[in-house]
Amino acid sequence: MSRTILDVHILQTVPPSNINRDDTGAPKSAVFGGVRRSRVSSQAWKRATRTAFNSLLNPAELGVRTKKVVEVLTERIIAREESLTAEQVWPMAAEIVQAATGAKIEVPTRKASGKGKADEETMEPLAPQSSYLLFLSAGQLDALAGLAIEGLARKAEPKIFVKEADVKARAKKAAATRHSVDIALFGRMVADNADINVDAAVQVAHALSVHPVDIESDYFTAVDDQNSDAEPGAGMIGTVDFNSATLYRYAAVDVDLLARNLDAGLSDDKRTGEPVRRAVEAFLEAFSLSMPTGKLNTFGNNTLPDAVIVKLRSARPVSFVGAFESPVIQEASEGHVHGACQALASHIPAVEGAFGAVADQTWVVRVGEQTQPLTGLGDQVNLRELVSQVGEAVAGRLGKRG
Repeated sequence: MSRTILDVHILQTVPPSNINRDDTGAPKSAVFGGVRRSRVSSQAWKRATRTAFNSLLNPAELGVRTKKVVEVLTERIIAREESLTAEQVWPMAAEIVQAATGAKIEVPTRKASGKGKADEETMEPLAPQSSYLLFLSAGQLDALAGLAIEGLARKAEPKIFVKEADVKARAKKAAATRHSVDIALFGRMVADNADINVDAAVQVAHALSVHPVDIESDYFTAVDDQNSDAEPGAGMIGTVDFNSATLYRYAAVDVDLLARNLDAGLSDDKRTGEPVRRAVEAFLEAFSLSMPTGKLNTFGNNTLPDAVIVKLRSARPVSFVGAFESPVIQEASEGHVHGACQALASHIPAVEGAFGAVADQTWVVRVGEQTQPLTGLGDQVNLRELVSQVGEAVAGRLGKRG
């Protein structure tokens, strides 16, 4: 069966930085091809991509991932029923969330303040929370808010209200339909209710440098502004680890699964291919332009990609990280980008030819003379044209439903 798969390959140079730290505070790394490489975890770049969606998509198309789901739901309820207070809503909201997701909802333990029992009695009450992060779309939260408002209007006991067969079924259906773009793309796992799990339509690889790296350390000092000339020396000293790298980044989008996720639970008359196109376009732009924010203020590593290659396929996704299994050797005065582009320009047609895995269409966005070796791989476009043309191609493959 023919599929619709998008492969996204990015080369991006990052100057001295520490955008993704390990438990020691050092930049993450991995051994690949027998040498130590700089590494940025897939989680870090997925988080950066999701954050970038906020400026590309309507909030109604997005979700929220939080333990404070009762507070989020309560805000939606009070926005529609302004006479209610948070304390009045919390019990019903907590039971509705638990019925919908199966997650355990409890009032969190208050951290000891050391100020005594009398002081604690005067503190504001805490809203119930889930024991782990829950990922719910704006549409799902709106549906659950409507259900909670029904119970509140009846002045029903929350625990009894959610045990009604119709209520519980509606709560579960609300959590299983109208998935947001970010849920449809990146998936959702609910430990206590596998029925509402969502398989991710996107695979994101850990970004790897195309060359070996060494971790360096910056020794820094800070001066106390209030010190006089008679008080020499630093007010603070410390170190921060960093490295610099030209990274190969890769992601694959299963457009067919994305469409199924976005259509989940909807009737035929409500299904449409247009949200799929918007999701694909938003992902391409966000993934290409985003940057994890670790130590960003310290290093100011606000770079953009040197090259973006997107391939539309009818079969399985294909990563070309193998182009860099032999690390790129820096030529005199050339840096690593030119060598990385040469490696890709040689590796891609070799792999596609050997395995009959030629893409249906390829687009290339590139910057500068160093990326010249990539010109023969596909249509030369800028990012705006890439996003638009890929979106149009995806819509065409889906038959422009709706």
